Amino acid sequence: MPKIQLETIINIADINIVFNLIRSIDLHKISTKNSKEEAISGKTSGLISLNETVTWRAKHLGFTQELTSIITDFKAPTFFADEMVHGAFKSFRHEHYLELKEEKVIVKDIFHYVSPLGVLGKIADVIFLKRYMQHFLIERNKVIKDYAESGKWREVLENELL
Repeated sequence: MPKIQLETIINIADINIVFNLIRSIDLHKISTKNSKEEAISGKTSGLISLNETVTWRAKHLGFTQELTSIITDFKAPTFFADEMVHGAFKSFRHEHYLELKEEKVIVKDIFHYVSPLGVLGKIADVIFLKRYMQHFLIERNKVIKDYAESGKWREVLENELL
């Protein structure tokens, strides 16, 4: 089972802002503009919370796909996890850990996934899929960091409770 671990340091002292940006459906749409992700059912805007689902339609690796995930664990503002219910992977779990340290928020992502297609999926992991997913998560985290540090978070979270 491939595992991707990332750490992003965000120069802001408000862990709630970062936590809410990470779970914002609206910011997710902005951060995934290259794959044109669109929330088509479940929670389609605002902040996703425990036991809520979202179904995304997006173009990845040249194919239009739909993926439904659910928030399975939630402890605001330091942790939540989402897991795939339906989609191209055999399974995945994305854990988001946040810690406030010295006026900065440290975000740790742990993404476990199982590719479909057995041996062919394992070969795809080695050749390109793990790198593709890591790049996807890094680019998303860059947008989260930018919105948090620049004050643009207000554009996304202005109607949400902090």
